Amino acid sequence: MYENGRGVEQDNKEAVHWYSKAASLGDATAQTNLGEMYENGRGVEQDYKEAVHWFRKAAEQGDATAQIKLGSMYANGRGLGRNDTQAVHWYSKAAEQENATAQTKLGDMYENGQGVEQDNKEAVHWYSKAASLGDATAQTNLGGMYANGRGLEQDDKTAVHWYSKAAEQENATAQINLGWMYENGRGVEQDNKEAVHWYRKAAEQENATAQTNLGGMYANGRGVEQDDTQAVHWYSKAAEQDEATAQTKLGGMYANGRGVES
Repeated sequence: MYENGRGVEQDNKEAVHWYSKAASLGDATAQTNLGEMYENGRGVEQDYKEAVHWFRKAAEQGDATAQIKLGSMYANGRGLGRNDTQAVHWYSKAAEQENATAQTKLGDMYENGQGVEQDNKEAVHWYSKAASLGDATAQTNLGGMYANGRGLEQDDKTAVHWYSKAAEQENATAQINLGWMYENGRGVEQDNKEAVHWYRKAAEQENATAQTNLGGMYANGRGVEQDDTQAVHWYSKAAEQDEATAQTKLGGMYANGRGVES
């Protein structure tokens, strides 16, 4: 209640006080919450080692959130030495509890061969489980596996299906990928207007790749009325995020006096 300011004035230090009391009595949820306070430096000085301590206590009691947190600490070498094998161990514990976030992370470990032997079929297995639970990242990743024929038979229509599911949840990567499928007519009828729609949604989330793609659609009048000023606008936004393609495109617009003051 103190952490979220519900019924009381928001107070992280007071939240830590009460989490600490409950955590010391063995409450797994409190231990997880206390670990997060140490991880993020809320109400206490940031301390990854202390975060790991509390995540481990809760994880050993079977708390899925703590198991994921502990796995991530191992995966990123925060508060202890990086250990992908241990990350997989803890992700697996939570994944077996039907935790979609853990299943997605475990799929990613298999896809990239981190802490386990690289195995696209196993990656697909875990992405599929998480995707069916509605996890947008898993849906995006599963779409990518179908689009590229990794771990299963290549299938653009099924890729579009999963990209669409994630895109509707505002996953920017899925929106870009779905836009690209429409632009190139893969798994759907070619449709530049629909491509622009999805690029724009991701671009408005400040995704640099989408901003670059949307700029290109304006520059070439594909799916929208040709508009150099709008092209420069989107290229500029991406270029400011150090997107190299956008910087090159923007340089070309300036070199040719397109959409900019001469």
